[in-house]
Amino acid sequence: MVTILHWKKKLTTCTILTGLTVITMHVINRLVYYFSTVDNILSDKDKSYYDWRFGRICYQKSGSGTPILLIHDLNVCSSSYEWNQIVKKLSKTNTVYTIDLLGCGCSDKPCFTYTNYLYVQLITDFIKHIIGEKTDIIAVGESGSFVLMACANDHSIINKVILVNPEDLIRLAKIPTKRTHMLRYLIEFPILGTCLFNILVNKKTIEKEMRLDYFYNQNLVDEKIVSTYFESSHKDNTAGKFLFSSIKSRFTNANVMSALNHIDNSIFIIVGNGNPEYELIANQYQNYMPSIEVIGIDKTKRLPHIECPEEFLEYVEILFDINSESE
Repeated sequence: MVTILHWKKKLTTCTILTGLTVITMHVINRLVYYFSTVDNILSDKDKSYYDWRFGRICYQKSGSGTPILLIHDLNVCSSSYEWNQIVKKLSKTNTVYTIDLLGCGCSDKPCFTYTNYLYVQLITDFIKHIIGEKTDIIAVGESGSFVLMACANDHSIINKVILVNPEDLIRLAKIPTKRTHMLRYLIEFPILGTCLFNILVNKKTIEKEMRLDYFYNQNLVDEKIVSTYFESSHKDNTAGKFLFSSIKSRFTNANVMSALNHIDNSIFIIVGNGNPEYELIANQYQNYMPSIEVIGIDKTKRLPHIECPEEFLEYVEILFDINSESE
């Protein structure tokens, strides 16, 4: 009898402690969400929405002329905010579309698994239903893989392409494993998964990554850009964790090597020379498609369009023949 009472007391204590732990994590999660979005930096004012079948896609259209679609990096912290430095000037000669990919920025963040082919279909549908004509595209990082796959699937929708520091082809070819599946389930788990996401994606880690990998000039890493990326990762009740788990578990990967052998689009790559690895990766793409032209911008890393917007625009105007069109 004493033993039974002793175990009941232990069970009750464990239940109470577990409940308090869950409640504490939930409160912390809500506080993180509040403080990450309270400034509302990524306001959807003056933006439009495309009611796509898998969620509403936030985009902005400006200027007139030959269309150019700007696609930010595939990162839970990224959004069309990346393009603020170049949109105004580029829209003087072209119709410029900036888009928040599904799971990013002000677009919807549905609770499902995100895949490379989902984004290929998004880009294809957006061009057909919103832009309505063949377009040039500039895409950053892993987002470039979606564009290449879209080029291979439909030759009629995309004209010239600029890839900005595209993802390593070997990394893109890696497929999900049992280990990555477990990681996805853990991150997507209610409360506990959200708490883990908040630990992995916080202001300090974002700022550290920007200083080490994203910017050559660390003076450009100010409070506003860090807060903007932090807000983007936590908008919509921190539902960005589902995209984060899909990226970490490799569901957004796709082997694009075969696509490079089957597309006839003009492809250009702009790399930040501040990180020698980007040029090595660009050479991988040239091995599969020798016609690719690679251009480096000195004193930049992951985001040359933010660090050196004027030089970046000069190359865009040359590669897309913008000057000759506007004359």
